[in-house]
Amino acid sequence: MTDDNTAEGEQERRLVSGWEGRYYEDFTVGDVYKHPYGRTVTETDNVWFTNITMNLNPMHFNEAYAAETEFGERLVDGTFVIALAVGMSVIDISANATANLGYDKIRHHGPVYHGDTLFAESEVIEKRESDSRDHVGIVTTELRAYNEDGEQVLSLERTPMVLKREYAQPSAAQPTGWPEGVGTQPEELE
Repeated sequence: MTDDNTAEGEQERRLVSGWEGRYYEDFTVGDVYKHPYGRTVTETDNVWFTNITMNLNPMHFNEAYAAETEFGERLVDGTFVIALAVGMSVIDISANATANLGYDKIRHHGPVYHGDTLFAESEVIEKRESDSRDHVGIVTTELRAYNEDGEQVLSLERTPMVLKREYAQPSAAQPTGWPEGVGTQPEELE
C-alpha cells in the first residue's frame, strides 16, 4: 500500500468539478472572451431554421430567386446567425445566468453563406449590481461574430443577469443541471 491508501500501481478515483461557467464576480469590464469551437453553417441549418420560424423571404430557401440577386446565392437567415453566436457565447457569458434581460444594437455587418464557419467573441462593456435581486449582478457584453476569413458578420449587445458565486451550489457530485444522486457519487469512490 502507498500512503494514500491505494494499492501500488492503482490510481485513486475522485470526482473532479468541470467548468462551471463564470459568476458575476468573474467579469471585468474590458475583458474579451474568444469563445471556443467555431461552427460551420450548413444548408440544413438554414433551411430548417427558416422553415421553423416561418421566414418567408425567398432569399433563404429559393435558389433560383437568390441567384438573380446581388449575392448570387441563398443567404443564411440572419436570426439563425444571431442564435448561433449567442449560443456560442453561453459557455463563457451566461452558463450561470438566471435570465437574459435584452439583446440590443443588433447589426448584420455582412452576409453569411452555406459553408461559412463562424467564430464568436464577447467583450464585457458594463457590469453592475442588481437593484432588486441580491443573488445576481447584471453584465452587458458586446458579442461579435466573424467568418473564417476574419470578416465581421454580426454584432450585438447582450445583457444577462448572472448568479453571484456565493449563491451557487454546484459540486463535483451534482454539477449545475444534474439532479441529486445521478451518476457517480463520492461514497462510491471510498
